[in-house]
Amino acid sequence: MSILKIAKIGHPVLHRVALPVTDFADPKLSTLIDDMAETLEDSGGIGLAAPQVYVSIRVVIFFIPKDRSSDGDVDFDSELTIMINPKIKPLSGETNLDWEACLSIPNFMGSVERYSHIKYSWVGLDGRLVEREAEGFHARAVQHECDHLDGKLYPMRMNEFKTFGFSEEIEKNSSLLREGVGIETSDQKTG
Repeated sequence: MSILKIAKIGHPVLHRVALPVTDFADPKLSTLIDDMAETLEDSGGIGLAAPQVYVSIRVVIFFIPKDRSSDGDVDFDSELTIMINPKIKPLSGETNLDWEACLSIPNFMGSVERYSHIKYSWVGLDGRLVEREAEGFHARAVQHECDHLDGKLYPMRMNEFKTFGFSEEIEKNSSLLREGVGIETSDQKTG
């Protein structure tokens, strides 16, 4: 296994729509996923999409820390989830604002509006279709990671650009910012 370099904002690979995986038996796919897992662990993040490691295919890995899971996650294991060709469907029009950070935009964070309750599906390495529902931070993390597959970074989703800035400054001033725009705080980095 290897630790891979993470693409930073400005690199064209982060703005491409990733291609679907068609060959699940390709040994390069398993190697990529193993390398992504090692890279994620090394980075301290909670999620990583293949385009973030310069591979433009529809693969995402993530985990939800136990302290960030919600009551709706009772059947959800906080171990690493490996998603191939994921799809998301909002289950309601309800949204929420929260802070997001990204391994491809180091040292910055911003507030992003996301669907509060989603259903998502993907194909596992074994070729089996899997579905799950998610709320809260879990739903946010999945949406953030899947955006990478469509060439979107979280600043492209921001409604209020005044809540984008250096993580250090936002963390120092989060209570003032929160009051101004109604944002919850979170210190986990998504991919």
